[in-house]
Amino acid sequence: MRIAVVGATGMVGRVMLQVLEERNFPITEIIPVASERSVGKTIEYRGKEYKIVSMQDAVETRADIAIFSAGGETSKQWAPKFAEVGTTVIDNSSAWRMDPDKPLIVPEINADILTKEDKIIANPNCSTIQLVMVLNPLHIKYGVKRVVVSTYQSVTGTGKDAVEQLNGEIEGRDVAKVYPYQIFKNALPHCDVFDEETGYTKEELKLTKEPRKIMRVEEMNITATAVRVPVQGGHSESVNIEFENDFNLADVRKLLSEQDGVTLQDNPDTNTYPMAFYSEGKDDVFVGRIRRDLSQPNTLNCWIVADNLRKGAATNAVQIAEYLVKNNLVG
Repeated sequence: MRIAVVGATGMVGRVMLQVLEERNFPITEIIPVASERSVGKTIEYRGKEYKIVSMQDAVETRADIAIFSAGGETSKQWAPKFAEVGTTVIDNSSAWRMDPDKPLIVPEINADILTKEDKIIANPNCSTIQLVMVLNPLHIKYGVKRVVVSTYQSVTGTGKDAVEQLNGEIEGRDVAKVYPYQIFKNALPHCDVFDEETGYTKEELKLTKEPRKIMRVEEMNITATAVRVPVQGGHSESVNIEFENDFNLADVRKLLSEQDGVTLQDNPDTNTYPMAFYSEGKDDVFVGRIRRDLSQPNTLNCWIVADNLRKGAATNAVQIAEYLVKNNLVG
């Protein structure tokens, strides 16, 4: 199994290599790919040094799988070229997510739709993944009618320069600003760029559109507000869910505790609830603060947290690759 990691020197790319190693993914050859300025440099994988290659050289290797984390424009240009030579692409950008001909996959929810003919597979937005991991089992049981989600997103979602801005501001250093304002001691209601037509940011629009495609529920109403906070690992979400049918809180907790990839942390008596600080470096999605909305019937409030670089990006992509290999859907 020959695997290309495109964007291997980036924040998500490095975590992808780490996750591949941790999960003992069956690799016979790793092909690290990055921008021209990184070509010829080396990265380490399983104690060995590997030379970074160019995009074109990587295409010519005809790898079995290419996991992309190199931005939407790069993916639009290069993913089809990998696919043309028979490589299955798992793409972490937003380039293909809403393309009706490309599957958008969270393995625990909808990997069953994948076929050998799917040569470009989209990895969802980080905030979307943790949201649908909780929504989907509840929808199957109670029928989700409407979702209101507010996110509190880590600076790692923006990248290395954003982490440097936060740390520089904490230390009082003069650093380049990735955000339009300081992020230290602040909260910016501004993730990604604003859409001129709606006034929402692209991050908020991803949260409204992607869950419908993943869960195969086009009529589900979702509205979102995405906020950047001075946290270095893990996204948090406050979620209000209105159901078609009533629910029992004990049943909700049981259902979520049994969902693969979800950890229930919900005991106010012991101050047990999900926190970004403790999600960092972990693959599960954490859910807690589960309670009824007292303002209207059939409605639930909860708090969802996950490491946006792992389950929100790298781990989900590797899980897709694992599913493809297990079910003989590559090659």
